[in-house]
Amino acid sequence: MDQMSAHSAPLTLDERLLTSKKVNASIFRICQRSAFFAALALHARIEITRELPTAATDGRSIFVNPDFIEPLTLTQQDGLILHEVLHAALQHVARRGTRHPRIWNIAADIVVNGMIRATGEYDLPEGGVENPGLQHLSVEEVYEKLIDRSDQEELELTIVDLVDGPPSDAGGTGEGASQPNMSASESEWRAALEQASQISQAAGQGQLPANMKREIAAITQAVFDWKSHLWRYMVQTPTDFGEYDKRFIGDGLYLETLQSENVRVAICVDTSGSIDLSSLTALITEVRAIAESYPHLRCDLYYADTKVVGPFALTADSELPAPVGGGGTDFRPFFKELDENSDPWKPTVAVYLTDGWGDFPETPSSIPTLWAIIPGGREAEQFPFGETIRLLPHA
Repeated sequence: MDQMSAHSAPLTLDERLLTSKKVNASIFRICQRSAFFAALALHARIEITRELPTAATDGRSIFVNPDFIEPLTLTQQDGLILHEVLHAALQHVARRGTRHPRIWNIAADIVVNGMIRATGEYDLPEGGVENPGLQHLSVEEVYEKLIDRSDQEELELTIVDLVDGPPSDAGGTGEGASQPNMSASESEWRAALEQASQISQAAGQGQLPANMKREIAAITQAVFDWKSHLWRYMVQTPTDFGEYDKRFIGDGLYLETLQSENVRVAICVDTSGSIDLSSLTALITEVRAIAESYPHLRCDLYYADTKVVGPFALTADSELPAPVGGGGTDFRPFFKELDENSDPWKPTVAVYLTDGWGDFPETPSSIPTLWAIIPGGREAEQFPFGETIRLLPHA
């Protein structure tokens, strides 16, 4: 559906009240279906506007054009309101950063519409963007896939609903949906998401869908940068890792700090064909910076698909060896290599750059491991051991 041109006629009080009643009815029906969506919908501030042609959000409030919502069926009205609520709750405006606005909007619509379709309880207005092959990813991951496409001109977006600020005729919805006096801030939406998750569990509605959990994780990672996690991980001492024996602490015996000792960081890159150069470069750049700051770290680089190649000494000025591989993905050779060739008196930690789709060791490795997962990779809870970080691209 093409966007309508904005009406010049100002909104009347009756129009505001009538549209507000329609919105409230949608929120009531949403509340009857899902405790999770209910908690978010009740948190939303809805405003009526004619300046925007359809419905939209600036990340704080939700704006609805009465002429757009009027002809929709009840299930389409509900789907429309839920669509904008999810955009706001998942902070799709704030997360855009400096990315291309239209392509980011398409990516966000793909994810949100996928969530709504998955419920089987809502319909959506015509003209929405959907892609079943991408909807399980986070918006950042979908955006990266779209931005790399050569046919970007074919990515149509007929309903632009992520806007930078409120329209001039918004403000005042009459009774109902907009009870709060202030629009929700990003921190308030984050709190609303946490509350919604707790309410959903208390209502016995089980775990959140995987794509919703992935989106919530993306919000967390926007605050907790993967680079910060990598730095903290690599400069830990063995006493920081749960795998090291702490039985003698009660006897007053403490391991000495490793600031003057050599800690080996074994970095393995999955070369099965799924790792892009930008992810490899970003990780290696950070590893080198950490190694320069902490001289006690010794960094070795490996490449692996179904076989492991290396180690290559990784220093600040060393050239990065050309990747070797291209076959399937098997994590076992790398951990076998470490188990057989690591010095038991020189602590070793591992960082594995991968999408996570491969064969894991039958017995979890005792070596502290950080899985650096590329966009589109396996869910964190599917890794049988170690910690995970997701290398989501940042604007």
